[in-house]
Amino acid sequence: MADKLHFSLVSPAKELFSGEVDHVIAPGSDGEFGVLAHHAPFMTTLRNGVVRVLEGDTVKMRIFVRGGFADITSAGLTILAEEARMLDDVKVDDVQAEMEATLLKIQSLDKDDSTRSTLQEHYDYLESLKAALVH
Repeated sequence: MADKLHFSLVSPAKELFSGEVDHVIAPGSDGEFGVLAHHAPFMTTLRNGVVRVLEGDTVKMRIFVRGGFADITSAGLTILAEEARMLDDVKVDDVQAEMEATLLKIQSLDKDDSTRSTLQEHYDYLESLKAALVH
């Protein structure tokens, strides 16, 4: 039996996963990276994207993360995400509806309104989430 990697993914809302896996592929800010058991230690920031958890060559879980950090140590991989969602639990139609509502809010604001940039960031996040669901 091959060595397993201890993997934990935590968001401010909850711990989404903690367990032993074969391989994790994550969206680093400098590009995608993979982690196996006994990986060399490093830390990196994450961009919005999909974390894939593999058993053998099969993707067993897809988790969409909104930024955060990945910390690889001798104990395993820990991802601290600003926000995370299991993709199996998200419906494209719900994301599309939220995008439309957010866009209407953005369009209703004055160009100088300080909440515009926050809403635009949320819209961009939803766009990334929708792209992950349809690909």
